[in-house]
Amino acid sequence: MSVAGHTTPPIFKRGLPPAARLTVYLALSTAMLVADLRFNYLETLRQGLSVLTYPLQIAASTPAEWANRTLEYFSSLNRLREENARLNAKSLEDAKRLLRQTGLEAENKQLRELMTMREKTPVRSIAAEVIYTARDPFARRVVIDRGARDGIEPGLPVIDGVGVVGQITRTFPLQAEVTLLTDREQSIPVRVQRSGLRAVMFGAGNGQLELRYLASNADVEPGDVIVTSGLDGVYLADLPVARVIRVERDDARGFARFLCKPEAGIERSSAVLVLGRARADMPQPEEPPAPPPPTLHRKP
Repeated sequence: MSVAGHTTPPIFKRGLPPAARLTVYLALSTAMLVADLRFNYLETLRQGLSVLTYPLQIAASTPAEWANRTLEYFSSLNRLREENARLNAKSLEDAKRLLRQTGLEAENKQLRELMTMREKTPVRSIAAEVIYTARDPFARRVVIDRGARDGIEPGLPVIDGVGVVGQITRTFPLQAEVTLLTDREQSIPVRVQRSGLRAVMFGAGNGQLELRYLASNADVEPGDVIVTSGLDGVYLADLPVARVIRVERDDARGFARFLCKPEAGIERSSAVLVLGRARADMPQPEEPPAPPPPTLHRKP
């Protein structure tokens, strides 16, 4: 409250000058720092302030953290997509490579078996490759890349590395047609390897073979191996033909039906051998010497 006739000095109206105030604040701060270092009396105050300001810190850092997490999520998603695409491409390439390798191994196996069979056969043989299947849907025929120019002629037998495949039925200059054993019009003289029973094998037209015209009590059982008999002079003897898989006996009619599975990869072989005639190289029997003419004796 002002007193009449008394005037407030100018220093109290304006306060301390800025330089003085700065000096006071610096001195006060220095005193507090020294006191805190000596007596550590501000620790409780700092802890309380940190507790009070923690929600503010969380609220201030939350938007930036969300933004960082969102950016990291989309970056990770993009990386995962790129990695997934790369792995899918690598998996597809590995699958192609494995498929090619499997095909090459199967082809090499067939060629090795074919060379082994070629060494076992005593007749001339010509290696050929199956290039496509004939267009007739009701026949079992394939076309090979060898023809009349290579010495192929109708009637020659065709085998693979395991057994009999079929027979040459038509020839062209550079190609030839092979009728497979499974064709309905194809037949071959055979014998049962276990019992020696002779029979004729016919194509069933469905990828199987059939022994026909045998009595119901014929000595043929499932699992028996059927080989060529060599009686026709076309096929070599003892070439594997088929294996009996089912026997149907009909005592009322007196006949039995024997279904067989081909031993050779008849409809799967990609490489085959065309054999020469089974009896082409067999020595012909020598003609017996002609008897001397009879000597005529005159009676005295």
